[in-house]
Amino acid sequence: MADYDLAIIGGGLNGASVARDAAGRGLRVILLEQGDLGSGASSASPRLVHGDLAGLERRAFLRVHAALKERDVWLRIAPHLVRPARFAIPAHAEERPPWQLRSWLLLYDRLASRSDLPRSATVDVTHHPVGNALKRPFGTAFEYSDCIVDDSRLVVLNAVDAAARGADIRTGARVTRADRGTTWRLIVIDRGYRQVITARSLVNATGAWAASVADTVLRVPAPSLGTVQINQIVVRKLFDSDNVYVFQNRDGRLIFVSPYERDFTLIGSVAHPFKGDPAVVAMGVHDAAYLCDAANRYFREQIAPVDVLRTVSGANSVIAPARRRMADGAMTLDFRRGKAPLLTILGGDVTTSRRRAEKAVSEFTRFYPMTPRWTAKAPLPGGDFAWSRFETEVDIARDRWRFLGEEQARRLVAAYGLNVGDILGDAKQKADLGPLFGSELTGAEVRYLMRKEWARFPDDVLWRRSKLGLTMPQADRDALAAFMATVH
Repeated sequence: MADYDLAIIGGGLNGASVARDAAGRGLRVILLEQGDLGSGASSASPRLVHGDLAGLERRAFLRVHAALKERDVWLRIAPHLVRPARFAIPAHAEERPPWQLRSWLLLYDRLASRSDLPRSATVDVTHHPVGNALKRPFGTAFEYSDCIVDDSRLVVLNAVDAAARGADIRTGARVTRADRGTTWRLIVIDRGYRQVITARSLVNATGAWAASVADTVLRVPAPSLGTVQINQIVVRKLFDSDNVYVFQNRDGRLIFVSPYERDFTLIGSVAHPFKGDPAVVAMGVHDAAYLCDAANRYFREQIAPVDVLRTVSGANSVIAPARRRMADGAMTLDFRRGKAPLLTILGGDVTTSRRRAEKAVSEFTRFYPMTPRWTAKAPLPGGDFAWSRFETEVDIARDRWRFLGEEQARRLVAAYGLNVGDILGDAKQKADLGPLFGSELTGAEVRYLMRKEWARFPDDVLWRRSKLGLTMPQADRDALAAFMATVH
């Protein structure tokens, strides 16, 4: 008998989502990730949960409608990670005419007919906060509702929920060889130790590594894939409102400019074909200049590549020869007599990831029984509250732990939801939480992340479990590394 029903190679959003879905349907699941959860393209998304407004221009109405339904699902099951926002598109004289934008948004409202979010509206930016940061010629903008998301934490909490339902989640575990018979026999180097693992079925969810893993590890014909690089930039805070700006650029692309981690602004994205090692994805200065120029067409405060504080880049695979990013991703299932099933899943955006994983796991119903689909109604860990109660939950946290400042309480609730008590416990003052790294990361939180969320190194904490690396001084990073070395 095989050790597991389903083995998953790759701990990005696709892999973690499949692990959660499959474990919840009663399968014995193991997920093997050679690095950290979400360490590839899954932590470099545009951080949007949306219906894809640009899809209306491509007349992808069914796809937009489906994505809007998924947006509402995410608000229901992950209200701490997925937050509603008002998106504002300034009308530009050189771009799409205002009537076209307004028509898009009216259709967008219709396609999201059951949503509780506010409908679209036309605003006079000369008398509206959204206009404060814009150049003076802009007089009209169109607002609509969509959501922003903490992408890397979404990956982690999918894995946490999978583990709670019985899945075996292993980071630092590299599959070096896979032999395929009636079952899969995997040779794994797990944190320096060699191990043999068997599974009845296998999922290749390695993203930009999908073709190379197929060729060198699984030794099956590699799918015909292209690789696309997605680039974004982080700059200082450019505006005070909570809006997300949507700028029409000269080439027709929509550029999203979002509030980012309180004191910063995220601008993106630009995509182009990528060749090279997906582990080393570097953003060229021309892409940074492109995004700066796109913002400078609209904002009064001008920026240049020298103002970029951090670049956010990731590479993902797409089916060749299209070599374009597909919102719904792609999957293929290979099985035949005497050969254990192999499912390859790749690409796709955050919005459709839950549904994509649901479809992937359902492909295995022909091989063994499982319980019905369930992920659309079950909240992610800490998310068992209505999205409209987010601010209330922040107030409750501040009332219980009176030493928390408003911003720290908001960050903790946004990251852990109702599970924030697992970190803070019965603490009466901040000193009860152990050493402090930077202004708000405590030893208690670091221990929790290491013991419950598979964090192993400072970057796992500072860039994927949080974004506190944006502000933490080097001395505190060194102290954090020393502290983590003592936690067992």
